[in-house]
This record gives sequence, C-alpha cells and structure tokens, in this order.
Amino acid sequence: MIFDHLLVEKEEFIATVTINRPKKLNALNLQLLEEIHHLFKDLQADKNVRVIILTGSGDKAFVAGADISEFSSFDSTQGQELARKGQSLVFDFIANMTKPVIAAINGFSLGGGLELALSCHLRVAATHAKMGLPETSLGVIPGYGGTQRLAQLIGRGRATELILTGEMISAEKALAYGLVSAIVPQDELDLLAKKIAGKIKNNSPNALSHALQSIADGYTFDKNGYASEIDHFGACFGHPEFIEGTTAFMEKRKANF
Repeated sequence: MIFDHLLVEKEEFIATVTINRPKKLNALNLQLLEEIHHLFKDLQADKNVRVIILTGSGDKAFVAGADISEFSSFDSTQGQELARKGQSLVFDFIANMTKPVIAAINGFSLGGGLELALSCHLRVAATHAKMGLPETSLGVIPGYGGTQRLAQLIGRGRATELILTGEMISAEKALAYGLVSAIVPQDELDLLAKKIAGKIKNNSPNALSHALQSIADGYTFDKNGYASEIDHFGACFGHPEFIEGTTAFMEKRKANF
C-alpha cells in the first residue's frame, strides 16, 4: 500500500513512523486513519521490527486533532460509526498491539491527537508540546477512547477536569500528571525516544508481547488482570527466549534474542 501521509524508517529493530500532513498540522482524516491501520498491521507482522516510535512531522504538531471539515455535517448515526470505526482501525488496534509503541509528542497533541498518544504504550514529549481534549468546546466529546484512557492514566478527577474544561496543558503539567514519562527540548526528543526503544528492543520479544497483553487485560472490564498475568507468566516458560535468557544470566553474558 502506498502511504500519502506517513513516513517510515526502520533501523536496528526500531521503526519510526512520522505522520506527514504538516500543512494541516498532521490532523487526522479518514484516509490517514486507514493508512495508520495498514502500516501498523504490517509492522506488527514484521519480525525485523520490535519497537515502534510514532511522531509528527515538523516541530509544531504531533497531531493537532481531527480534520473537523470531514464530519461537521454528520448526524448521530454517522458520528457513532465514525467513533466505532476509528477505535477499531487505529486506537484500540494500537493499544492492543503486542509490540511496544512509543509516542514522541513533538508539538500540539489535541483531541484525536492526544487520543492517539494515549493509545500508545509510552509517551515522551518536547518541552514546548501542548496537550488537551477540547472536544466539549465543539459541542461533542472525545470519541476515540479519550474519556477512558485519560482517566486510567492520570486519574478520574484530573481527566474529568481536562475534558469538561477543554483545557490545554503544558508539557510540564503533563509530566507532573503522569501523562508523559519525560520531557526534553525538541532537538533531543528523537534521541530520547530511540534510547528508550533501544533498551526495550534488547529484551525478549516474546516476553514483551506477554507483558503488554497482561497489562492490557488489567484494564479490560471482563478480564482478571492477575489471572491473566499467571497465564502469560506460565506461557513464557519453555519458550526458546526464556531458555536463552536464563542461560545467559547463569553464564553471566548478554542474552541474544
């Protein structure tokens, strides 16, 4: 598939995906959502990719929101389908991937853009980045998982305040809230994301997959996270990567996964 709005670079088991609609501040439209789905589906199946970094082109925006012109005339049924399709194609898809995805937030991350970052497993940001869910100012609410994932990440009270006020917060406040795990100057953001990805990629891909699934199950209403952890823990035993990891530990050498 040809991607009109995505750039991808692969190096040493790390894929860096750049959303490339700079004139629209990388805003999400239906075509872009389809492209993200297909690319991430390919990366999930690519054995030479262990970690994915997602960022935006330029230094103004990660994703400044959704392209409002595409749905401003929708009725209720169309709005529901928009949210349902978007969650299935992209936001839930990324959240449930078995390869770690790091959002490198390089500027405005608003509305659907923040929801996209929330669907990633880890988030780091440039010091000038701004984040928020301003949907209520448009007469709507977050529809791509924002009301759920933001509360899970920073707590119900803070999430409720941000959603109801539509406030845009600084990177410093996002760090204090636990929305991102680190902030650095713009010119250091790519290096930081790759440093984290580099630490992750050296670990067992099989263990990483089981860890992500176990963590996700703890936030799924019909699953018992503790029971899931037991199952995934047991599934690691006997796997070639478990044998290599434990053997390397006892032989006092680095594991070769």
